[in-house]
Amino acid sequence: MRHTGLPVLTIVTALLAIWYLACVPMNAAQSVLSAARADVVVRPESPRDRREMSGLALAVLNPGVSITRAFTQDRPRLPAPHQVATELWATTAMVAPTSNKSLIYHAWVTFSATLTGFVIGTVLGILLAVGIVHSRVMDRSILPWAIVSQTVPIIAIAPMIIVVLYSIGVQGLLPKAIISAYLSFFPVVVGMVKGLRSPDAMQLDLLRTYAASGSKTFFKLRLPASTPYLFASLKIGIAASLVGAIVGELPTGAVAGLGARLLAGSYYGQTVQIWSALFAAAILAALAVGVIGVIERAALNRMGLRR
Repeated sequence: MRHTGLPVLTIVTALLAIWYLACVPMNAAQSVLSAARADVVVRPESPRDRREMSGLALAVLNPGVSITRAFTQDRPRLPAPHQVATELWATTAMVAPTSNKSLIYHAWVTFSATLTGFVIGTVLGILLAVGIVHSRVMDRSILPWAIVSQTVPIIAIAPMIIVVLYSIGVQGLLPKAIISAYLSFFPVVVGMVKGLRSPDAMQLDLLRTYAASGSKTFFKLRLPASTPYLFASLKIGIAASLVGAIVGELPTGAVAGLGARLLAGSYYGQTVQIWSALFAAAILAALAVGVIGVIERAALNRMGLRR
């Protein structure tokens, strides 16, 4: 606890304190205006002056009003942590999981596209890595293009992918999965290439002395050596897939999914809903990475690579 839990708890406490402090100047102008509507005496008394003054100045001139009302607004500029936590609880535990108001329902819609794209990207990345390691032509042609592809912003590619696929009658889950696969295949390619090339010359020479074929060298040496690199890449890939699925929901005007919750919150100024959807995405990514970590430990222990 002293070596693991206490440092994490300290950092979380510090972040929460900074977050609460930031709510005061961010929500100061709205706090003063809402107080004025409630006939609370504040200064400056002119509405025009209140609009022109910065949030920080209003917080200094009206500290009591700013502090007391900064954490209770319906549509704050920066929601307080307890408001986000309350929204998360209300949209997960207080509604049915199949309801379109449930974050569990929206998370599952997004995660189904994430998982599909992650599988496609992982398979494609492994196949490309094997080809790059065993073919000098692919090494010099495919790998540079794979690197260049990641320099194009996904927010620019996503609408084009969706429009092209929609024009040929493909819609729904598959376009979002393809966008997820686009983001997830690159970490797998890089990690697997590094892992497959990790055996040193002495190990390769030893197998040559045993007259091992190329396939036996691959399955007996290269593939086991690449396993730790693969799992490290998968952890990055699953998080990137989730980002791709959310981005894929934005240009389609989706009515379900975490991206749809973000869009709805931005349309109607529901900042608490936006933040709760962001935290739901972060929790979902953490759970997915955790599951891959559990599988990694079991696989490496089975292979004798970790005690």
